[in-house]
Amino acid sequence: MIDLVFPDGSKRQYDDGVTGRDVAASIAKSLEKRALLIKLDGALYDLDRPLPAGGAFEILTRESPEALDTIRHDASHVMAEAVQELFPGTQVTIGPAIEDGFYYDFARETPFSLDDLATIEQRMKEIVDRDEPIVREVWGRDEAIQHFKEIGEAYKAEIISDLPVGEEISVYRQGQWKDLCLGPHLPSTKHVGKAFKLTKLAGAYWRGDHRNAQLQRIYGTAWATEADLQAHLTRLEEAEKRDHRRIGRAMDLFHLQEEAKGMIFWHPKGWTFYRTVEAYMRRRLDADGYVEVKAPQIMDRGLWEKSGHWEKFGAAMFTCETTEGEELAVKPMNCPGHVQIFNFGQKSYRDLPLRMAEFGACHRYEPSGALHGIMRLRAFTQDDAHIFCREEQIEEETTKFVRLLNSVYADFGLELHSVKLALRPDLRAGSDEVWDIAEEKLDRAARQAINMPIERLRGEGAFYGPKLEFHLRDAIGRTWQCGTLQLDFVLPERLEAEYIAEDGSKQRPVMLHRAICGSMERFMGVVIENYAGSFPLWLAPTQVVVATITSDANDYAMRVAQELSAAGLRVETDLRNEKINYKVREHSLAKTPVIAVVGRREAEEGKVALRRLGSDGQQILSLADAVKTLALDADAPDVARHAMGQTAAARGAVGAREAG
Repeated sequence: MIDLVFPDGSKRQYDDGVTGRDVAASIAKSLEKRALLIKLDGALYDLDRPLPAGGAFEILTRESPEALDTIRHDASHVMAEAVQELFPGTQVTIGPAIEDGFYYDFARETPFSLDDLATIEQRMKEIVDRDEPIVREVWGRDEAIQHFKEIGEAYKAEIISDLPVGEEISVYRQGQWKDLCLGPHLPSTKHVGKAFKLTKLAGAYWRGDHRNAQLQRIYGTAWATEADLQAHLTRLEEAEKRDHRRIGRAMDLFHLQEEAKGMIFWHPKGWTFYRTVEAYMRRRLDADGYVEVKAPQIMDRGLWEKSGHWEKFGAAMFTCETTEGEELAVKPMNCPGHVQIFNFGQKSYRDLPLRMAEFGACHRYEPSGALHGIMRLRAFTQDDAHIFCREEQIEEETTKFVRLLNSVYADFGLELHSVKLALRPDLRAGSDEVWDIAEEKLDRAARQAINMPIERLRGEGAFYGPKLEFHLRDAIGRTWQCGTLQLDFVLPERLEAEYIAEDGSKQRPVMLHRAICGSMERFMGVVIENYAGSFPLWLAPTQVVVATITSDANDYAMRVAQELSAAGLRVETDLRNEKINYKVREHSLAKTPVIAVVGRREAEEGKVALRRLGSDGQQILSLADAVKTLALDADAPDVARHAMGQTAAARGAVGAREAG
């Protein structure tokens, strides 16, 4: 007999070999009809698989959020069956569920076309209508290899051959079609439903290695309901409109080209945007007690070996050899350089915490297929900082960092959506005892600093320590992982960092690796898409265009531009012999936040007509008032807060004097 504990805390006993379907039927026939999967002690199982043991038990239906990944995984299998029915001779490789959907990689000499996707979709719907039972079978290793070789599935046979000896080989039969898979799966194809759509084609390499055969990947999306699918497709349409690459071209911000894969050519307006973001971040770091440093771009292989990065990232590092026999590497990250700066000269406990920041240019080899606009690059800048502190300062520094991160995101119109704690990976440095301490301390610090649930990600920490991942949400509900905080006892030990403690002994500092933007370029891509290029005034590369109605206002327009520029605004003039409505429409399409319109009357009266992006009306102001208003509106949020604080302090001082 086995004991099952249900979500409401009740317990029931069942015979050995009972299945999830049996349990559902024992509760209610209606539940049996709705059941798709079961969860036992946190693991998902097929509905008709005998339960291996008792434990915490839950029946999942289509409405259960955890069932969605299995719906998507089954959709990938249905797609693979459809492809092999329509295009005989095609080999299947792997087809997992992914965020918002699924894909499957196929080996086929003839390329798929976009027209094929509709045909495949239609066959998938037919397979759903067939209601083919999905049945799990356990095969012998040699039997499975032989079978897949005989039916021409060389990739599946290779996967099985590479599995550890003794590992159970599970094959799922779907009607007459079958696939090697761990599962779990739904009871039959009808439960996949028809809320799916195939979205795009892409190339892929077998097992992600460019030295292997090239495959064809078909992506799709699948949802529990048709309404969910349509909402997702609407989000995709909106995301396409906001694509930073499209906006970057339209606003003349940057471009990328084949001769410098994964590297950005910033244009004047784009570089102005970059410098605005960088200047803002630098002010925030200065105000929060960071010191800025600059470490070398290239360092000897020996340092990277000592730090452990060579073993972990060596294949992704750009290297060179000198005629003197040196082997050098372009830095993929900044931490070893910062430890060298910390190690120069003696440090005392009084110097801690030492918050050391760098806008560090990093280079990593990313396969060309993984590159994506300015979101995924080979050359990028990190708003990196390392906090050297004592163990008892970890919680305080974590709280301080989270406060800064939340404030920065809010200033960019973004909000913190979720936080995840990534725990020890398989390939790591440091003993289990050190990891136990690091994970416990970061978990405690996070719970102290963060007022929201924290998801735990097993195996996804950095090789030197556990990591907090900060995911933010943009204007259309997408989430992006940008900020990180990593707790590290390992690198200070490996790179021999030390400080003089209060009792005169030499101690190792703890390192907090932290970033808010992460990659500056990627963060700016997120900001571009969040605002769809319609930046708030403080971020806009061009903040004001002074446009003339008639040519006899040209001299006055130049004076207006000069005064606005002298007040710190980024200004352009449009003196072309075009109608004002044409100019306004053109600059509105270019996302210019403010158009200052001047004609003969404005010149005579010393006024300007301000038109703000997104507003149909205009505001008539004197030139002096327009300059004052726009200068205040163009202050970055941190500058505006500082000015308000000074004003409040001044008022308080006046009040105190008057009271005295």
